[in-house]
Amino acid sequence: MIERKHHLDALAVSILLACCLFWGFQQILIKTTVTEIPPLWQASIRFAGATVLLWAWCAARGVRLFARDRTLWPGLLAGLLFAGEFSCIYLGLRDTAASRLTVFLYSSPFVVALLLPRFVPSEKLRLVQWAGLVIAFAAVAVAFSEGFNGPHTANQMRGDAFAIAAGVFWGLTTLVIRASAMATASAEKTLFYQVAVTTVAAPLLSLALGETWSLHYPAWAWGSLAMQTVVGAFASYLAWMWLLRHYPATQMSSFTFLTPVFALVLGVALLHEPLTAQLVLALCGVAVGIVLVNRRKAA
Repeated sequence: MIERKHHLDALAVSILLACCLFWGFQQILIKTTVTEIPPLWQASIRFAGATVLLWAWCAARGVRLFARDRTLWPGLLAGLLFAGEFSCIYLGLRDTAASRLTVFLYSSPFVVALLLPRFVPSEKLRLVQWAGLVIAFAAVAVAFSEGFNGPHTANQMRGDAFAIAAGVFWGLTTLVIRASAMATASAEKTLFYQVAVTTVAAPLLSLALGETWSLHYPAWAWGSLAMQTVVGAFASYLAWMWLLRHYPATQMSSFTFLTPVFALVLGVALLHEPLTAQLVLALCGVAVGIVLVNRRKAA
């Protein structure tokens, strides 16, 4: 029997912070590498590697991946949604900035908050929590407001559309996992459905788009792919799947608003981008939003 908790504790917060920090950095990795390796071919290599790593992990730990437990169909659906999310992320980063894509991607918590309570009543947000969610999202949007003032090219608008679609796919993936038999599956099996289906779907989409396949890339590009695979698609997503099984998804989703803020901080530190008032406001707004969303109900 899985023990579920009603609030995020210190362990969950620590894991979420580590995941959000890397996910903020991950967008920079993908954006820089997509100029060298075609987007869906890059995704294909990444998730094929993650599938192999996860399979080896499960074999070493004795985790059963193919037992009959009524998760096949919801697992395949979650995998297709996950494949759709990352296909949109990789394609979107060809045409729009990583910061803009991250803002639109994090519309995902609204999808979760709107739909999940219809299937899992315990996940229903109270008014004060809705206020926290809105404050956090508005603060992040303000941090990127400078980028919204310039003229939009057709390519950038296409990239933004991919980003919004990715956010919807992410929210629907969370919904399927929490509201189906997947809720009782192990974190490893839940992730395996997603990376394995993406390993099959991404190359097919890559071929359909006429991408050129190769394995002859610079060392820095392979280093980026290695980090995306080992830390991103394997370790961080395995941790996320484990958290989904033990903690409220709505609270977790709102917490991930830190990712775009981390993306800005890393841009300042690594790319020498200016530290703006918008960034400081976003940090404060996200902090307030997290406090409100995680506020305990009075006894």
